[in-house]
Amino acid sequence: MSTEVQWSQLQRDPKSVAALADEGDVRVRRRDGADLLLTREDRVSASAEGAVSAAKALRNVLSHLPPEAAAGALVDEFPWVDVLPEDDRAHFVADFARAFQASAELGQWSVLAQVVREWRNTAAVHADPVLAAELARPVTDDFGVVPAPLKS
Repeated sequence: MSTEVQWSQLQRDPKSVAALADEGDVRVRRRDGADLLLTREDRVSASAEGAVSAAKALRNVLSHLPPEAAAGALVDEFPWVDVLPEDDRAHFVADFARAFQASAELGQWSVLAQVVREWRNTAAVHADPVLAAELARPVTDDFGVVPAPLKS
């Protein structure tokens, strides 16, 4: 259950807003800034604990599947996985599972988002054969000595 109150209501009657928070999350609307979410600590802790448990279970399930089956399980959500070479699919699955668990344990889902974004970009390179060939060729040009960084 989620309830909305105005910032002024929280200021005028914090006890009634706290009572609402006992029933469920309370969105506090503000005119001069982003809304706030008031929730009880025990609910946040339970959610975090559940996310960590789910992440560990997913990591376990993916590690017991053959790499191609694990990658296939993620294709519905990430169709671009099909574009990755077979070895990269297995690496994506492992990176995804580790990032999912790390995100859950840290409460920072940006870790998982970054891994997905990086692998999606890798798939985009593999989807363009000209670009993939260009990036895979050896660098043979000598651009000379690299100057020392400038001190600011």
